[in-house]
Amino acid sequence: MTDEKGNEVDAVDAAGRTTFPVVEVRTGMFGVQGTGDTSGYGGLVTTVTLPGPSERPYGGWFDEVVDVLTEVLDESGTGFANAVEAVVVDREELTLHVAREHVVEVAQALRDDPDLRFELSLGVSGVHYPNETGRELHAVYHVVSVTHGRRLRFEVAAPDGDAHIPSTTTVYPANDWHERETYDFFGIVFDGHPALARIQMPDDWPGHPQRKDYPLGGIPVEYKGATVPPPDQRRSYS
Repeated sequence: MTDEKGNEVDAVDAAGRTTFPVVEVRTGMFGVQGTGDTSGYGGLVTTVTLPGPSERPYGGWFDEVVDVLTEVLDESGTGFANAVEAVVVDREELTLHVAREHVVEVAQALRDDPDLRFELSLGVSGVHYPNETGRELHAVYHVVSVTHGRRLRFEVAAPDGDAHIPSTTTVYPANDWHERETYDFFGIVFDGHPALARIQMPDDWPGHPQRKDYPLGGIPVEYKGATVPPPDQRRSYS
């Protein structure tokens, strides 16, 4: 992974631990290149970072959940170290970065183990980090333990060129429409989904509108006999 200036940003630290620090370096207020930015903030440089892995103790019940999940995955033969790439505690929230090939096993362990019992999924969301090479597309899952009164998220990354993640509908059936929406807007293909199809955009819609590389276009709108063209086709004032 490289930043905007071409500097390499390692995805693994010296100890071999996965890190996700820098996803983008933005310049200017609105990302306009050249002389188009008239805001006066053309020299503004913003580094967009993600929190890296946390060290123990994580605090509160986080250690207990990680310990139980480690025990369950190790006993199943999957292995916690193989299934979970990183444990991140940020802003008093627990996030597990999960390897995509093991997302169903992790979800089932979180749901079924009596000491975990994250039986409620709040859905699936997509995120696009176009400059995070090899991890451009993320699927984010929020789960709640009604039994224990706890909440965590787990996150799965996939490369843009192979945007496939196993479906979790066999564990959380309510994720059905959420996975369809994430596919519709971000292009993540959830393998094993019972009927993966667009849910809001027309079936023949080109592209996935919430990706950051999607063009800022639109649909011509008729208003009292006049046609308003899409933003990128309107008259340009100089």
